[in-house]
Amino acid sequence: MTTTIRPVERHDVDAVVGLVHELADYERAAEHCLLTADQLHTALFGPSPALYGHVAEVADEKGGATVVGCALWFLNFSTWRGVHGLYLEDLYVQPAHRGSGIGRALLARLAAVCAERGLARLEWAVLDWNAPSIGFYRSLGAVEMDEWTVFRLDGAALAALGTES
Repeated sequence: MTTTIRPVERHDVDAVVGLVHELADYERAAEHCLLTADQLHTALFGPSPALYGHVAEVADEKGGATVVGCALWFLNFSTWRGVHGLYLEDLYVQPAHRGSGIGRALLARLAAVCAERGLARLEWAVLDWNAPSIGFYRSLGAVEMDEWTVFRLDGAALAALGTES
C-alpha cells in the first residue's frame, strides 16, 4: 500500500471534516463536534488562513487514492524562546490504517515543517485515557508536560467575561 503525505487541498475538505467527526466519536465527544465543510474551507483557504493541514492518502487498486488520515495545525508562539512553534490540534488515522506508519509519517512531516520554518517545537494534547496514543507519542521521544494544566473558557462563561471589556 502506497501512502502519500501532502498538504490539504480544497477537494479534501469533505474528507477531512469526516475524519474530524470520526476523531470526535473516538474521543467520546461526537455531540460536541460541530465542524462543517464551509467552516474548514474558510479556515484553511480563506483570505487570512490561520489553520493548516496535511492528509495521508493511500492508493487503491484502480489508480485512485483515499484520504485515511489528517493532521490539522496552527502556529503558536513561545515568548520564552522568542520564536513560533507548531500546535497540532488534531491527528487522526482511521482504525483500519493504524499500525501501518501513517501517524508517524504525518508527525514526521510536521517535524520537517518545523525544521524548514525554524519553529522551536511541536506540541499537542492527548486525553489521559488514550493509552495507545500516549505510548505511541512516547515512542517518538515526546514528553508529557505534567506540570501544566490546560484551561478552557467557552460558552456562557466566555461571553460573560467578554462583556466586561
